[in-house]
Amino acid sequence: MAMHFTFSHEVVLLFDFWSVHSPAGMAVSVLVVLLLAILYEGIKVGKAKLLYQALASLATPINQQLILETDRDSAGSDAPPVSGTRLRWFLYHFGQSLVHIIQVVIGYFMMLAVMSYNTWIFLGVVLGSAVGYYLAYPLLGMA
Repeated sequence: MAMHFTFSHEVVLLFDFWSVHSPAGMAVSVLVVLLLAILYEGIKVGKAKLLYQALASLATPINQQLILETDRDSAGSDAPPVSGTRLRWFLYHFGQSLVHIIQVVIGYFMMLAVMSYNTWIFLGVVLGSAVGYYLAYPLLGMA
C-alpha cells in the first residue's frame, strides 16, 4: 500500500468487498464518502441541539423553585418532591450516548477511508465536511 496520496481509480475502502476498479466505481465511492461526511456534520449539530433541549427542559424556573420550597416548608417535610427529572435526564443522556457512538463510528470510517491515501476519497471527505458544515450549522441558531 502506498504511503503517499495517489490519483488512482483502484482502491479498497474499509472492507475487502468495497473494492473499486473503475472510474465509475470511484465516483460512486466518493459520493458515498461525501454523504457520510455530510451525515457526520449533521449528527454533530443534532447532538448539540439535543443537549440544548435537555438542558432547557430540565431547568427549573426560579419562581417554580420558590413555590416548591415554600410548599415543602409549610408541609414540614424535608423530602424533595417526586418528579420525573432524573428519568428525563437519564433518557436524554442515554440518547446523547447513542448519538455519540454513531458519531464516533462514522468518524473512524471517514478516517480509515482517508487513510487509503486516495486523493479522490480525501477530497470527497473534505468537500462533504464543508458542505455538511455549511448546511447544518445554521440550524443551530433555529431553536
